[in-house]
Amino acid sequence: MSDSSYKLTASSRRKSPNRRLVRRPVKQTSNNRVNHQGNRRTQGGVVVKAPKPKQVRPVSGNASNARKQGRALVPVTKPSTPRVKRRAAPLQPGTGKLTTVRVRKQKVSRKVRASRKTRLKPMARTILYALRLLIVGVGIGAIMGTVLSVLDPANRITPAGTSSNNTQLRQAQSQPTANSIHGAGLFLSQEISPLKSTVTNLVTSNTNLTPGIFLVDLDNGSYVDINAAASFPAASTIKIPILVAFFQDVDTGKIRLDESLTLQPEMIAGGSGDMKSKKPGTQFTALEVATKMMIISDNTATNMLIERMGGMEMLNQRFRSWGLRTTAIRNLLPDLEGTNTTSPKELASLMSMVSKGNLVSMRSRDRILDIMRRNTRNHLLPKGLGKGATIAHKTGDIGSTLADAGLVDLPTGKRYLAAVMVQRPHNDPSAETLIQSISRAAYQQFSQANPMPHSGYPSPVIAPGVPNGMNQTLPSNGYPSSAVPGVPNGYPAPAMNPQYYPYRR
Repeated sequence: MSDSSYKLTASSRRKSPNRRLVRRPVKQTSNNRVNHQGNRRTQGGVVVKAPKPKQVRPVSGNASNARKQGRALVPVTKPSTPRVKRRAAPLQPGTGKLTTVRVRKQKVSRKVRASRKTRLKPMARTILYALRLLIVGVGIGAIMGTVLSVLDPANRITPAGTSSNNTQLRQAQSQPTANSIHGAGLFLSQEISPLKSTVTNLVTSNTNLTPGIFLVDLDNGSYVDINAAASFPAASTIKIPILVAFFQDVDTGKIRLDESLTLQPEMIAGGSGDMKSKKPGTQFTALEVATKMMIISDNTATNMLIERMGGMEMLNQRFRSWGLRTTAIRNLLPDLEGTNTTSPKELASLMSMVSKGNLVSMRSRDRILDIMRRNTRNHLLPKGLGKGATIAHKTGDIGSTLADAGLVDLPTGKRYLAAVMVQRPHNDPSAETLIQSISRAAYQQFSQANPMPHSGYPSPVIAPGVPNGMNQTLPSNGYPSSAVPGVPNGYPAPAMNPQYYPYRR
């Protein structure tokens, strides 16, 4: 056996024990040297790796038997060419060829979870389906209820039309129940049948007139409505909402009562009033202009206030914010063509809101009523009132329309609203007689009625030391709110039902 570092490994393959062992010499190269690690050698000055030893097949079936016989086991090797480790030549640019290799992306296997339905028990799935059917049924029921409510004829409001023939008047046929609301700021209970019958007889005796009539008892909400929601040419009754808007600006500090307003040439208007005779550039205080607009129905003063408060469209937006739908300014005064419109119901509603302080402060409310009581044109509604009754009102008179609307105070303490507008043949005097007759019938009806308390409304609670209860938070009087949300231009929303205070001179 030579001094070789090769190890002899017995093969697992069994051989015949009778086979003779062959001794073979191991070839060695004289010029090869093994390094210290024993796995490399030099050949011709080049370091080469030593070949790994091959497994030796034993000559006999047992290696231990060979040792006992004194024979050596010679490994059977094949001559191998040593591999020379050389450095690869650097790659010269432009000499190599690039080959695009397409690699197929392997699909990533996903774990498939069992469906929720497969995990639920049969009873749970039954309950789940029942809940789904319930939700779908509720949704379909809500949709159908909304559709039916929209298509319900009872919810459709058809505005009453106007006609030159009295036989074509449209009157409200439905009888409202208690606590029903008709018009902004009004509490209505039931119609007064005797008064309505009387007024109807007066109307039918004047077949060439087309009136709109609205009478309301502010104590108990009883009323008379004959074509009251119809749109009529406003004439000078449009000055009532303009006056309310003016004092609303006074309350918010946008206008001062002593502010100077200058008369401009384009504001001068014909018709009623005396400011038209003043020279352009003449100055008036704001309170003086507002007073002339109402007391002598000055058209020039009206145009000055419209301009001061931002113009017609700005005022129309405020009217709509109060809940007025037919009241609108479309032309400056005098509006002889009747393009400015309103209705008896909206005029009465506006006066009701003013009397309760829903739109203006109590101080401004008192100023408004005081100015309207000083009206110099008292040939319509005031002619039907008895002794001791007072009225804060405003008339309107153009060729096609005659109107008067106001708040009446009786000596008994009762208050009621009266608004009458009549379309007529040009300057027909019978319209004036009809308004006077309607006012007289209403006065007689409300004077005979016993004074009633405020239908269970709470009495005023005035804190001691506060005169007239001004600027004091008081309980609601039970009237519904009349304001429409979203008041434009930064104006405050109408007050929520402040306590009513009687006017004091």
